[in-house]
Amino acid sequence: MCLAVPGKIVQITQNAANGVDPALTRSGRIDFGGVLRDVSLAYTPEATEGDYVLVHVGFALSVIDEAEANKTLEYLRMMQEPDAAEAPEVP
Repeated sequence: MCLAVPGKIVQITQNAANGVDPALTRSGRIDFGGVLRDVSLAYTPEATEGDYVLVHVGFALSVIDEAEANKTLEYLRMMQEPDAAEAPEVP
């Protein structure tokens, strides 16, 4: 089973590589609830600063909206709590 975690793009960097398609070297600094990580944006050329993306093993796989990102983050927080017996209400 694989898990993709949502995070917010706070900075995008275009890394120069000689002879390589620039879209393949694009990366972003992603905020995962206060933890910042550099992630490849090669699979999400449409992503811009402020967007939320789903990240798996260092690659942003898709752009998602803020509501979906927050809902997923809430579920992950609940998994950390040993007494979280009830699921949050889904609007």
